[in-house]
Amino acid sequence: MSGVRTLVVWCPDWPVAAAGLCSPPAAVLAGGRVVACSAVARAEGVARGLRRRQAEARCPGLVVVDHDPAADARAFEPVVVVVESFTPEVEIVRPGVCAVATRGPSRYFGGDDALATRVAMAVDSALPKGAPACRVGVADGPFAAERAARQGLVVPAGSSAAFLAGFPVATLGDDELADLLVRLGIRTLGQLASLPAPSVLARFGPAGGAAHRLARGLDERPLASRIPPVDLTVAAELDPPADRVETAAFVAKGLADRLHDALIAQGLTATRVLVEAEWEHGDRLGRRWRLDGNGGRMAERVRWQLDGWMSAANRPSGGITLLRLVPEEVRPDDGRQLGFWGGDRAAAERVARALARVQGMLGPDAVVIAVPAGGRSPAEQVRLVPWGERPAVDAPVRPWPGRIPAPSPATVHSVPIPAEVVDARLSVAGGAWSAVAAWAGPWPVDEHWWDDAAHRRRARWQVITAEGTAHLLSQLDDRWEVEATYD
Repeated sequence: MSGVRTLVVWCPDWPVAAAGLCSPPAAVLAGGRVVACSAVARAEGVARGLRRRQAEARCPGLVVVDHDPAADARAFEPVVVVVESFTPEVEIVRPGVCAVATRGPSRYFGGDDALATRVAMAVDSALPKGAPACRVGVADGPFAAERAARQGLVVPAGSSAAFLAGFPVATLGDDELADLLVRLGIRTLGQLASLPAPSVLARFGPAGGAAHRLARGLDERPLASRIPPVDLTVAAELDPPADRVETAAFVAKGLADRLHDALIAQGLTATRVLVEAEWEHGDRLGRRWRLDGNGGRMAERVRWQLDGWMSAANRPSGGITLLRLVPEEVRPDDGRQLGFWGGDRAAAERVARALARVQGMLGPDAVVIAVPAGGRSPAEQVRLVPWGERPAVDAPVRPWPGRIPAPSPATVHSVPIPAEVVDARLSVAGGAWSAVAAWAGPWPVDEHWWDDAAHRRRARWQVITAEGTAHLLSQLDDRWEVEATYD
């Protein structure tokens, strides 16, 4: 069995084209990393995933802009209108990519090859000035069709699995799953497809089962398949009519939340939703969007669509009087995929975007994370690196004679605090004397003995005072210092 014959229109470098930056060397950033770049920048070595300063180092004079998904969707609306002239069943995968089932239009226009040629010519006429030509592909199912579109191919019916066999597993778009598969020796979609489906499902769960279907050319969710839901359509009348995007989007957010909650109550998740709007002079518009079951993303895509309609040059007159969301395709909700140690991946993505935004405002060194490092003192055992940069591999597991044993102190003083030790009494920073109730050590260290200028001989103790406070003390020459304090 193969997937439904599907035509996909792919517009290369769409975030760049939507921003009108196809001519100069330009890059679009999201989360502090390049998500798209112009052909000129790519020729200079700029690539997806690079951090801003890496991209600018490779291409001096690079024009850098922040990613604006709403602008991408707004600019993509004329393209969708052109594709819609061939068949009304257009599904927006994301701004820059849309898909249609070919069964009807292919027969009308004389086959898949003829349809792909006609669609490509029509779409090219609707692209922003200077944008690279679109590519159109046809295959069994949306996943294989998008891969075919990137190569401008029409894959014969029933050949999608063979076409996909040589693609790396990273093509699936799930970085964690792809990394695990590669470590297990499964590097291509063909190797994944050759595994028994029950074994893949048992080992990797629903995500693995879906990936296995994709690798076999059997899309997880074919365009033509629908699970008839209960009547979950949500609608809202707008009185007075909304003539501003913000007003309509506020109502749409409430509708999206209502629909998401209703689907959850039924144990379902939407994979395609029809966004419909009626205007005060009788016009009605509708557009289909592919979803991943996330309620927040549903609201986001509805807002993008409203923005595209209301900012179009040929928009209907008047304001919107009715909004309607129709879940055209749903499936059982298998739940969210959490990380191996727990945690919500979507939440982690939101945190990453927030940290990247802070870096954009304050500089890359304004947000740092702690990574393990080699060393003897607590201050040496942790190193701070800018968030988002891959830390250099250090050697915290090497033997370090004189290394302080666990537990780690709660507070490591950036500047050691002067102290005095007399017999079994301790005074910190000239304060009151405290009796030492217990101690461990010493851990002597003879550092840089080969360098007269840097040579240091030091000894460290862990001590607990009669009041219950624990410190890490160090003695250097005749000086005592508090390097760290335990919780």
